[in-house]
Amino acid sequence: MKVLLVGVLALAACSPGGSGPSAPAAEEDGSIPENTGISPYRSEHAAIRKLDPDLLAAVRQATEDAKAAGIKVTVTSGWRSRAYQQRLLDQAVTRYGSVTEARRFVSTPDTSAHVTGKAVDIGPTDAADWVGRKGAAYGLCQVYTNEMWHFELLTTPGGECPVQRADAAG
Repeated sequence: MKVLLVGVLALAACSPGGSGPSAPAAEEDGSIPENTGISPYRSEHAAIRKLDPDLLAAVRQATEDAKAAGIKVTVTSGWRSRAYQQRLLDQAVTRYGSVTEARRFVSTPDTSAHVTGKAVDIGPTDAADWVGRKGAAYGLCQVYTNEMWHFELLTTPGGECPVQRADAAG
């Protein structure tokens, strides 16, 4: 029984996204498990810690105001390492069959605002919708028409957001 318990604990400690020793190392590239989100107050996580300070402040203010409206805002992606961004692009190429098609949805490490800490993806859908409608009040703008969750700080609080681009390719 003890051996089985130790084995189970060892497996839990090594599983990706778990709470064991390997989880913080995996998070250092900015990755957040797919279909989840984290609080914009989780400063220990690289995806939050390495965001542009002005962007993070805007997201946190929007989070507070959305909460008052009954909406829970999470960050589904924030800062990403160059290597993580490249993995996402490689996965998109596999999924969509070509670099050209993949680039509609995933930027290169050289062009991604996530790599510089200047972009954040918001979830769940009701939160992304709320920020999409109210985000300009915080300077947060939806960048791409095909990504309702992707926001960047592109105006002064209360200003007008620029026209959205069709997709990540341009």
